[in-house]
Amino acid sequence: MGYARVSTDDQTTASQLGALKQAGVLKIYQETASGGRWDRPELHRMLDFLREGDTVVVWKIDRLSRSLADLVRIMKLIDQRGAALKSLTEPIGTTTAVGKAMMQMVGVSAELERSNLRERTHAGLKAAREKGVRFGRPSKLNAAQQQDIVRRVGAGDLTAADAARLIRRRRPAS
Repeated sequence: MGYARVSTDDQTTASQLGALKQAGVLKIYQETASGGRWDRPELHRMLDFLREGDTVVVWKIDRLSRSLADLVRIMKLIDQRGAALKSLTEPIGTTTAVGKAMMQMVGVSAELERSNLRERTHAGLKAAREKGVRFGRPSKLNAAQQQDIVRRVGAGDLTAADAARLIRRRRPAS
């Protein structure tokens, strides 16, 4: 059985599906979810369905997990079921001790890549903030309106609930 995963809705599993079908995979589980997350319903559905003698086939090991700890956990679950793991792009599998070790080395690389991406993203966001870029939705209130609401709630002229209703009716600040 196969497993295909992409991280975002703007990506597609088409190339993974094609490679898995070409490899003779009969049942394919696919989903859109981060490889660093453990709560992936299709992954768990596949792991629950595994039987002795089955082989889990992935296009690339990082499609299974981007976390070494999760990869080791998944490999252990597959092994406990008496099944094997095979990657189509990395010529290694879990049928031998060396293959298992190599899978873990590939997992280390995937986790390192993910960590580096996270660091670059945080650095980019920090640099953008330092340049004055603002993220998120625009505020409904400008600074004067915000101060007015805080003053009125603080003075007891307006309850917090009334302030929320008032803000909800306002148009975005210009």
